[in-house]
Amino acid sequence: MKTEKQVVGWREWVRLPDLGVRLVKAKIDTGARTSSLHADDVRFLTRGGKRLVRFVIHPKQRTSRGAIEATATLLDMRRVRSSNGLTELRPVIRTRLDVGGECWAIELTLTRRDLMGFRMLLGRQALQGRAIVDPGRSFLTRKVKRRRPGGGPR
Repeated sequence: MKTEKQVVGWREWVRLPDLGVRLVKAKIDTGARTSSLHADDVRFLTRGGKRLVRFVIHPKQRTSRGAIEATATLLDMRRVRSSNGLTELRPVIRTRLDVGGECWAIELTLTRRDLMGFRMLLGRQALQGRAIVDPGRSFLTRKVKRRRPGGGPR
């Protein structure tokens, strides 16, 4: 049975449940192979023989309020060429992405995106086989309302 691909706009609200990110505005960029997330204070550690990376996420644009400290398994260190043409060695993690209630695992590089318009960039690898991009539209997936403890909507 063939499942239909989700249609997304050039920007969408997404969640990163494994990292504790309830909502972050992501730019969908099919010109970028790899997805990236703005991360501060990136630190590497080893726990029980496992390589980890600890970092601070600022999901809200143009502010450091609402910072979230996260820890993830370090999957790899990769050289990534950014939009300005410079190559940077970045930590890579694997985490779940939730777009409009559809959830799947993606690889995500951690980098400083202070000067960029979006705290997250979703590249074509993350969307391959899952979504079709309508570049003329925005926010096509539903922004799930937060729920109060006990289940009712706010």
